[in-house]
Amino acid sequence: MRNATKKKKHSQIKSFLITLFFGIVLIIGAIISNQFPDQVNNLIEENLNISANTNNTISVNTVGNTVVSADSKLQIYYFDVGQADSELVIADGQVMLIDAGNNEDGPLLVNYIKGLGIQKIDYLVGTHPHEDHIGGLDDIINNFDIGKIYMPDVTTTTATFQSVLEAISAKGLSITRCEIGNTFGLGDGICTIMSVENEQQSNLNLNSIVIHLAYGEKTFLFMGDAEKEIEEKISWPKVDVLKVAHHGSDTSSTEKFLNAVKPEVAVISVGTNNTYSHPAKSTLDALSKIGAKVYRTDKDGTILLTSDGKTYNIQTFSTALDGNPSTANKTNTDSQENTTNEN
Repeated sequence: MRNATKKKKHSQIKSFLITLFFGIVLIIGAIISNQFPDQVNNLIEENLNISANTNNTISVNTVGNTVVSADSKLQIYYFDVGQADSELVIADGQVMLIDAGNNEDGPLLVNYIKGLGIQKIDYLVGTHPHEDHIGGLDDIINNFDIGKIYMPDVTTTTATFQSVLEAISAKGLSITRCEIGNTFGLGDGICTIMSVENEQQSNLNLNSIVIHLAYGEKTFLFMGDAEKEIEEKISWPKVDVLKVAHHGSDTSSTEKFLNAVKPEVAVISVGTNNTYSHPAKSTLDALSKIGAKVYRTDKDGTILLTSDGKTYNIQTFSTALDGNPSTANKTNTDSQENTTNEN
């Protein structure tokens, strides 16, 4: 009987010690977690997001060429809007406007585009909500019939952004969100969304909607203000013509990216005597290294590319669309034309 009692007491003591041991372990773990929450959370995040630290790139399926008819015609206006961006793409009767310069450029763009006989913008793209890209969007919305509006899913508190939202609401329109890989037709061409970051809030340039256009045998890339981080994330196809990102800043246009897209022609939208020293020498050197012919709105004015899908021609001329006197192109007061034939 005594032996049974001893065994029972021994078993109880053993159970108590085991419970005490695990209790102490839990208490120590809780203390560590409370004292070093960031370190613990970082370890967990690193294990849950291993792919974010790899060098994997996103592969986007783009159209290499499209079928065009004998009378097909593509026109791309790279407008001289000073230290800002605006490109008008007209393909077989359909129209896409990518960005609309600064606030003061809006009315000037409206008058010029109306002068081309255009009444409807089928696709209006605000690449990202910086004033030098969406400044004139409200004027465009107020003065044209609008099909779809593409903008990234980010917001700012600026008066410029608010004006755009008010213009959209006043006409009963809405913003169409896009994702990487989305496509839409433009005349006989096909546009593909190459990049759009809908979560990055601290650097709006990284939200830029990047569009690849295939028209016949020719391809074009519109980079918005996308920076190196975006260039490194995507597997880029070769293109014929590149709208250089971020006004030629050294935040973009890495050698690796340029060697991938290897354009024959590069267009830089930039203001005369701008305070940012755009375009950067490193960007110009990198473009020269790959043999790209460079056009600059501060030196060449507005650049007009026309194509039948097999070849393209480029003209440059003055349009006086920069509403900012400090960056307006004063060297191109007389209309001029330079034509190049590319095969």
